[in-house]
Amino acid sequence: MSETTDPTTTREVDARGLSCPMPVIELARAVDGLESGQSVLLTATDPAARVDVPVWCRMKRHRLRSVAEEQGVLRFVVERVG
Repeated sequence: MSETTDPTTTREVDARGLSCPMPVIELARAVDGLESGQSVLLTATDPAARVDVPVWCRMKRHRLRSVAEEQGVLRFVVERVG
């Protein structure tokens, strides 16, 4: 995990190469360390993350701000709410 210079994203989590459920577990760890309104950029290559991350966001009531995919790499921006 590293800090990023993007003012809308507080942390980055590189979960490329990790299989389910690890991308969501790494995302949860990162979000737990944030204040409300701060965001995490998660990158993942596991196709299951396309379903798992939005479901996790709904369950935890965090905001999924964006999802993008480029050359098999998924990029999610998740904002902590509450």
